[in-house]
Amino acid sequence: MGKLAFVFPGQGAQAVGMGRDAWEASEEARKLFERADAVLGYSLSDLIFLGPEEELKQTYHTQPALVTVSSAYLAALTAKGVRPDFVAGHSLGEYSALVAAGVLNFEDAVKTVRRRGELMEAAVPSGQGAMAAVLGAEREPLAALCRELSEAGSGVELANVNCPGQIVISGTREGVQAVQERGKEIGAKRVLPLEVSGPFHSSLMMPAAEQLAGVLAELALQEPSVPVVANVTAEPVSEPEKLRSLLVEQVYSPVLWEDSIRKLISLGVDTFVEIGSGAVLSGLIKKIDKTVTVITVNSWAAVESYPV
Repeated sequence: MGKLAFVFPGQGAQAVGMGRDAWEASEEARKLFERADAVLGYSLSDLIFLGPEEELKQTYHTQPALVTVSSAYLAALTAKGVRPDFVAGHSLGEYSALVAAGVLNFEDAVKTVRRRGELMEAAVPSGQGAMAAVLGAEREPLAALCRELSEAGSGVELANVNCPGQIVISGTREGVQAVQERGKEIGAKRVLPLEVSGPFHSSLMMPAAEQLAGVLAELALQEPSVPVVANVTAEPVSEPEKLRSLLVEQVYSPVLWEDSIRKLISLGVDTFVEIGSGAVLSGLIKKIDKTVTVITVNSWAAVESYPV
């Protein structure tokens, strides 16, 4: 028997109305939404179910919203007796993974990612940072171009190594624009600017990481029930203190998603279950390895039809 990994999406997967079917179908899911509302002191549920989209897209709302929706579907799968051998999450999704592995309790996760969103938003003045998706370029030439531009004073770095031919860059507006202008030199087919509120996963996020370290220092982290494959290292981690320090590093370090999936496959994983809104990770995993099974649990119908 091959092994099973639960994976959790990050920012960009949000949609108004996500998780509403879980809220309607399951008392346990409803209680999770209510617990999120209570710990935040406002109705996150209303914002998730009714919008407006502009509000939900604010990173300090998006982050707790996605953790809550992923946790609702996760609870339903767990109730059916589905257990993973490993967990991983893309950027913010790492917090949902830590909830799944029992490292963080749900309330602490929701509260922490709300604060993480505020800190990330405040780290760089609006309009100074940018991100873009680079399609069709190899990792090494793109990293070399970023280094060259950064040394010349236009800071830009790899932010998400998602799958072959899809890498997100992050940094100063000038640096990201320079990659757009020079992308063809390194074989990029397209460079698409992303609608984000800051240069996430770049060294410009260091001020946010330093403050987040203080927030995380106060949390009680438990031993994970299964190893967590971390974004920063693409290696399985089972020590709570190591996970704590990696959450700080994660804010300004690239998300090594392709490497993480390849690592899980090398550890015997042949089935990936994406839990939460959308299907972004399912698409990326299929581009990394067509031979693995990918199941997307992003609706109540998907929970009910899950093969047990």
